[in-house]
Amino acid sequence: MSAKATLSIEWLSGCSGCELAFADLHEDLPAVLKDEVELVRIPILMDTKDYVPADVGMITGSIRTEHDIEAAQRMRECCKIIVALGTCPVYGGPHGGSYAHTTEELLTEAYVRNPTTRTSNPPTDVPGLLEEDRTLDSEIEVDVYIPGCPPHPAYIIEGLRSLLQGREPRIGQHNVCFRCQRAMEKTEVDTIRRGYEPPSDHDPSDPNLCFLSQGRLCFGSVTLDRCLAPCPQVGAPCFSCSGPSIPVILEPQKDARTMVATTMAHLTKIPEDAIIREIEQQAKTHYAYAMASPIFRHKPTFRLREWIKATGGGK
Repeated sequence: MSAKATLSIEWLSGCSGCELAFADLHEDLPAVLKDEVELVRIPILMDTKDYVPADVGMITGSIRTEHDIEAAQRMRECCKIIVALGTCPVYGGPHGGSYAHTTEELLTEAYVRNPTTRTSNPPTDVPGLLEEDRTLDSEIEVDVYIPGCPPHPAYIIEGLRSLLQGREPRIGQHNVCFRCQRAMEKTEVDTIRRGYEPPSDHDPSDPNLCFLSQGRLCFGSVTLDRCLAPCPQVGAPCFSCSGPSIPVILEPQKDARTMVATTMAHLTKIPEDAIIREIEQQAKTHYAYAMASPIFRHKPTFRLREWIKATGGGK
């Protein structure tokens, strides 16, 4: 690759968080752009509609609409290397919740039952929804994956510089627990507490104690560290926004809910089957970021639709 490489960025169905993470490189961004990269396309910073040839193409967002398919194909045609940037193109992202519902159900909920919408007719002048949310590599060949919601700026700059130097970006093998400073300890806790429930005066949370030891569901042990674990540091359990850990990805028989339940049951007095049921009741929360990915859908233990039906809709 030449000393001055060209970079093109496109967003599909996403929230622009990954583009903002790119902009959050702050002083590192101008240095890279000045010395190594010519930015030829990025919708959040420049009004460019054309798809131009580029050495590296970064794509954010998932494949959710007919327009997303066309945009992804155009990027693949124009770019030598395609990078899936963020959890949405890598695993499908929160849009994967559509896996639990039909398109008709989604549109009815949004345009008919929605109390803030004045019309009962879904728009017809926008790109059509696909039947299911899909990952980027379901439509085009992807060369590099950088998950995260959004990816930490440090991983973005490391990935970009690796590509410019002709090597693959480093993907760590660690989970979020590796970065977390909370200690796993055995406790006498016998009741599950929802992760978003604030502690009561009679049951204060220990900022140095693992959430699982407190009876609070946390998916840090089954989530790939692409974030540097900021949530546990400020008192919020991990909801797996960076996608599954390496063992979950590589081993078909390993499922996130059973792995979390086994660990939590070992640390507390809560029965493992009770923890599994609790996770199934909140399946759309704990699997939200990756349920569109074949990594979960092809697992024999992943029965999301059954769980949602059994719990009257899921959460």
